[in-house]
Order: sequence, then structure tokens, then C-alpha cells
Amino acid sequence: MATIEHSEIIKASPERVFELLRRVEDFADYSDLIRSIDTLGNDRYRWHVRAVGMDWSFDVVVTEIQPPHVLAWESLEGVKNQGRYKLRAVPEGTEVELTLHYDIRNRLMEKAVNKAAKPLVGKVSRQILERVEARLHE
Repeated sequence: MATIEHSEIIKASPERVFELLRRVEDFADYSDLIRSIDTLGNDRYRWHVRAVGMDWSFDVVVTEIQPPHVLAWESLEGVKNQGRYKLRAVPEGTEVELTLHYDIRNRLMEKAVNKAAKPLVGKVSRQILERVEARLHE
């Protein structure tokens, strides 16, 4: 499995940041690459993403919730992935760390996705956190 990490500081308390990150269905509002997210119930969601010129769908379940410090998930089908947001208070507000593990089983696609994944996930993560911060300051 490949791993991508990204961290950023948001000028707000961990409680306020976590409150928005916990609303998984709103992530489509936070990134241009996320087409939509369907709520399936029981902390399950179907993500529709457009990346590397392709449409991707995958179902995820939230596996860990420790407000306001941890939100973790893993895929149930589609692109195999698992991720975790870890929040901690810092003098400037909240440091948010994203760790994402993913596995592409098609060797031809894996090469292209691995080359594009790190900048793409970094872009999506930056967009999400920037837009979360903007929403907190509306």
C-alpha cells in the first residue's frame, strides 16, 4: 500500500475544525475533484471522484471517531484506501494531519495513479482544509 501524508494549520480550535471534518457528506463542497458524496447510513458514504482523467467511486465507512482528535475511515469497495485525520491544538489553532493509504490492484493503472496520487491528494487535502478554514471564518 502506498502512503500519502499532508498537514496544515487551521486558525480555529480543534473542536470547531473537527465539527466540520465530521460532516463527511460536505467534503464535496471542499474540493473540485470530489464530484459528490452519497450518505448510505451507519457512517457509510459513497464517494464519486474525478482524478487522472477518470471517474472513481468507492464506498467508505468511518472506523474511528474521537472528538476532537481523530476521524478515520476505510474503503468497503472500489479503490482500496484508509485514512485518518489527526487534530491537535497548537498556538496558532489546530494542526490537522492527514495520512492516507491506498492500493490500486490494476498494474497498468497503478503506475499512473502512483505518479499522480501524491500531488492530487495533496491538492485535495489543501483544498479541503482551506475551505474548512474559510467556512469557519464566515
